[in-house]
Amino acid sequence: MPFIDIRLAGSATREQKSAIVADITRSMVERLGKPAAAVQVVISEISTENYGTNGILIADRPPAPKPGEDANAAVTPQ
Repeated sequence: MPFIDIRLAGSATREQKSAIVADITRSMVERLGKPAAAVQVVISEISTENYGTNGILIADRPPAPKPGEDANAAVTPQ
């Protein structure tokens, strides 16, 4: 029985989580031949105030550039 544990920094909507569960289940069925009823998926949402990387909390990071934006446009030279 596949047991899939997904951790998200931040949150997702119910619709997004439902789609993730469906996608992961379908992948386990197609790739490993597992019955859909045997696939267990747990999604844990972790507050960005409770997770850090590169020495800072995710909540304190500057926002990521949107698709199509120049990643260096928001960087101020020192």
